[in-house]
Amino acid sequence: FIYILSQDLAGTPKQAEINDNITIFTRILDGLLDGYDNRLRPGLGEKVTEIKTNIFVTSFGPVSDTEMEYTIDVFFRQSWKDERLCFKGPMEMLALNNLLASNIWTPDTFFLNGKKSIAHNMTTPNKLLRLKDDGTLLYTMRLTISAECPMQLEDFPMDAHACPLKFGSYAYPVSEVIYKWTEDAAKSVVVAEEGSRLNQYHLIGQTAGTEEIYTSRGEYTVMMAHFYLKRKIGYFVIQTYMPCFMTVILSQVSFWLNRESVPARTVFGVTTVLTMTTLSISARNSLPKVAYATAMDWFIAVCYAFVFSALIEFATVNYFTKRSWAWDGKKKKDPLALSMKPNNTCSAGVNYTANLTKDASISTISNSTTIQLKPSESKAPDPKKTYNSVSKIDKMSRIVFPVLFGTFNLVYWATYLNREPVIKGAE
Repeated sequence: FIYILSQDLAGTPKQAEINDNITIFTRILDGLLDGYDNRLRPGLGEKVTEIKTNIFVTSFGPVSDTEMEYTIDVFFRQSWKDERLCFKGPMEMLALNNLLASNIWTPDTFFLNGKKSIAHNMTTPNKLLRLKDDGTLLYTMRLTISAECPMQLEDFPMDAHACPLKFGSYAYPVSEVIYKWTEDAAKSVVVAEEGSRLNQYHLIGQTAGTEEIYTSRGEYTVMMAHFYLKRKIGYFVIQTYMPCFMTVILSQVSFWLNRESVPARTVFGVTTVLTMTTLSISARNSLPKVAYATAMDWFIAVCYAFVFSALIEFATVNYFTKRSWAWDGKKKKDPLALSMKPNNTCSAGVNYTANLTKDASISTISNSTTIQLKPSESKAPDPKKTYNSVSKIDKMSRIVFPVLFGTFNLVYWATYLNREPVIKGAE
């Protein structure tokens, strides 16, 4: 009993001190808000209110090419000084919840290129408020922002972009409120190491800056952060470039078929043309409906030209192919030779063959008749009429088409892979 009593006596002063601090801070807050008008900005009529900001990006992405927008999840921090909130107490800084934010003046910051912004409210509003004894406030919010990202797709899919994030005051011009970065521009926008949520892009860096815009209502400060993206080409090599390349090679296989293989060569030509048409349509579905040609469009167009030229080449070869009797690999009688035989020879052969006897003279006649028929049946075809031959156009195409296509690929890939992408819209 004595031990417990001693513990209570020892703990009572500490508990009393805590209760006193709580009472003190309650009185301080009540006194700060007593007569405080949150409709008026700090320093009204005396000086310009300075808002210091910085951004910590927790996750970046995804990026939509068709909508030309990106999504970003950030901790958005703002700091300013309100001398009306100065206090004296046992602590230099008060950690407050979001309820006080609705009772004091806060900046009217908005995102100029934001399409949709979400302030997280689960389980409570994700806001942080800190108040120093000199009246300096730190106000932090967790936001998810969908912002516009203008894209120039001439180099697609070897392109790079600078996606901006612009924000500033909605109502106050620079004569009343100005924005500044908390530190230098390089350190004011930070992306978490594991913050990238991108499948088709590399986030290669970010920058921060400031600009002034002029409107009919006055001059305004606009804070800008640019996020630099470089597209990954692997997906498009697998889905578009390799199928186009193989389709062109397949169309050139028909040059090695003989000129009489009309069905086979027709199937090669028509199938490859339709395949290239399908690939062209599917490649465009992943892009916005831009009015200019991209790098992939040029590649597909050239591949389409090679495939279509292979079909035209077969039509040319087929036009100059000599026509004669159809050869199917079996020995057949030449109709022209049979029609030129004398009628009496044919009849003699039939009569004598039907009336064969043991007579030697009849056998001799029959044999002579047979000898006369054999030369006409086995008459050699005209040496000028050749079949299963190779066209000179095919021989030339076997060399010209692959060489031209290989040269095009060397020039295409050397041009787009060795040059630095031009990022438009960045400072």
